[in-house]
Amino acid sequence: MKRIFKLLAAVNKIILPKYSQRDLNKLSKLDKAIIAYRYFITKNALGD
Repeated sequence: MKRIFKLLAAVNKIILPKYSQRDLNKLSKLDKAIIAYRYFITKNALGD
């Protein structure tokens, strides 16, 4: 299962946009959903 999350994290890094330099309060709901998805995948890829 951890391999799947690592694969998804690698794909996300290539495909999805980066939000490190943006103001999080000014993002759209879609952008916030993408950040939440990336967080979930990264958290599970790193494990406990």
